[in-house]
This record gives sequence, structure tokens and C-alpha cells, in this order.
Amino acid sequence: MLILILGVLLWAGAHFFKRFAPAQRAQMGDKGKGLIAAAIGVSILLMIIGYRMADGAFFWGRHPATVGINNLAILIAIYLMSPAAKKGKLLAGMRHPMLTGFALWAGAHLLVNGDVPSFILFGGLLAWALAEIVIINRAEPDWTPREPGPIAKDAMFLAASVVLLLAIGWVHGLLGYPAFG
Repeated sequence: MLILILGVLLWAGAHFFKRFAPAQRAQMGDKGKGLIAAAIGVSILLMIIGYRMADGAFFWGRHPATVGINNLAILIAIYLMSPAAKKGKLLAGMRHPMLTGFALWAGAHLLVNGDVPSFILFGGLLAWALAEIVIINRAEPDWTPREPGPIAKDAMFLAASVVLLLAIGWVHGLLGYPAFG
């Protein structure tokens, strides 16, 4: 469980570093981007290894209704994290579509995974995404929505999101986590 916790903490720390220590991050220059990316990569490996190794109390599991809700939420999350927010019309007025999508992804995983390791992984990542939104809004309160793009871009990214959801579901099935029931 410790490896999983360290992975979640490293993920959050690497992402918060720019906000909590802006002077130190600025001193690092472009080299800092590589170090932060490496820290995030290590955190992902720690979370994967830690989650696969972790064991804990089980409170609820998958139910046909929650699987359907989960899959719809994941589709919306994928769409929110797509380039639609920068190129389409529907998300032009949304300030944090990627973080919102990430939070939705994490919350959807909690819906179908009611065990302690999932609480740590997905609950920790959900808390990080919501905290990141608050911290960014406080650090940069002034924000102007961008000009909307064409709705055709939204349709294109929605179609790509469906394809990506199917691919992700297939990989989950290969790993022993059937996503579609």
C-alpha cells in the first residue's frame, strides 16, 4: 500500500510544484520540464505497481447499473480531456475541462471499485484534481473564455472519444478488469 500512496503523493507533488514553489520552478528553466515529466512518469509507475500489489477491505463492487453509469462518465471524461476544449464549440466557455474530465474519470472509477486501494488511488487523484482547480483559480482569478470553434470539431472529438473508450475497455479486459460487463 505504501508504494501506491507514494505514487499518488509524487503525482500531486509534481503537479503542485509550480504553484507552491514558483521561484524554484522558474530557476529550473526548461530543464525543469524534463524533471517534472520524469517525476510524473515515476509516479504513474508507482501507482500501477502499488495498485496491483495492494490489498484492502472491500466495501462494494460492480453492479450492472454502475457499470453503465461508469462507462458513460468515462466517455464524457475522455471527451473533456480531448482537444475539443481548445478547438470545438461546446467547451469553449469551460475553464478547466481537462481537470474536470480527470476528476470525473476518478469519480467514475470509485463508483465501480469500492475497495481500499481504489479509495487511495482514485480518491487521491480526485482530491488532487479538485484541489488543482481551486489553486489555479486562486492564483489566476482573471480568465476569459476563448472564441468558440466549429461544432464539427466537437463531433470529430466525440467520435474519437468513443473509439478511445472502446480501446481502453479492450485493454482493461486484457488486464483482467472487464470494463463493459
